[in-house]
Amino acid sequence: MGDILTVTNLNKSFGKKHVLKNVSFNVQPGEVVGLVGPNGAGKTTIMKAILGLFSWESGQVVIQGQPVTMTSHRVLDEVGALIEYPGLYPFLTGYQHLELFANDGPQKQARIQQIIETLKIDSYINQKAKNYSLGMKQKLGIALALLNDPQLVILDEPMNGLDPQATKDLRDLIISQAKKGTTFLISSHILSELEKIVDEVVVLDQGKIIKQAKMADLSIAGQKFILLKTDDNVKAAEALQAAGYQLEVIKDQLKIEQSESNELAKLIKLLSAQQINLVDVAHQQNDLETSLLNILGKHEQDSQVKE
Repeated sequence: MGDILTVTNLNKSFGKKHVLKNVSFNVQPGEVVGLVGPNGAGKTTIMKAILGLFSWESGQVVIQGQPVTMTSHRVLDEVGALIEYPGLYPFLTGYQHLELFANDGPQKQARIQQIIETLKIDSYINQKAKNYSLGMKQKLGIALALLNDPQLVILDEPMNGLDPQATKDLRDLIISQAKKGTTFLISSHILSELEKIVDEVVVLDQGKIIKQAKMADLSIAGQKFILLKTDDNVKAAEALQAAGYQLEVIKDQLKIEQSESNELAKLIKLLSAQQINLVDVAHQQNDLETSLLNILGKHEQDSQVKE
């Protein structure tokens, strides 16, 4: 099956600032893909580009085989989106917003009622949007994004302003819709929530895609590690590798997978025998956040080496 979304060598500058640098990634139908990276990495800019909200210097965005530009975006009829904050009309009610944006047809009212019930917004749907809290606005924005049963849904920080129950409800809804074939591209700084729903992550740093990987390939499921800092990391790394340990150097630390409960004691004994002093030790259980930090840290190291 072909990709529902393909971004190829996308470049964008605002003035002298190059914000997207040869950005390329793809999304397959029915997948939930997380777009992650530090603040200012370019996540929202990529989403706006996909929606044809501005022009770019070079590159291409293709949705369902059709290119998207500022002047050619009919395929966006099959896309629902919430970017940054919902753009609501303050003097319209939530229900009036849904009526305004729902596609015409015999199922219009049924779709509106279904999304109201699904997102549990019935208690305030007839209030004017100017009286909504941040969480209420966010849920209405999500409702508008999902209203017309789009093939692709783009959500920028969708958990923003949601309480724990609303966050869980949204998570369940995304999983349910994905099982029915809806594709999601989601950015969020709440990585603990994002890792519960995404099939794949695209990691962005300083306007560049530095990794695209399936969640399973990140090996994040409960792995435990020991982080060591010694008075001679080079000598320590050589001693550990000679003893058969697989390790990773992250800045001034040596990262070793903990395969046994007494692993640390064995490491200390080995280092002591080589007259290597342990300066600091920490335990780490891998999750999406630590995997992301490791990827970014390694990318920073590689960039410094190239310089």
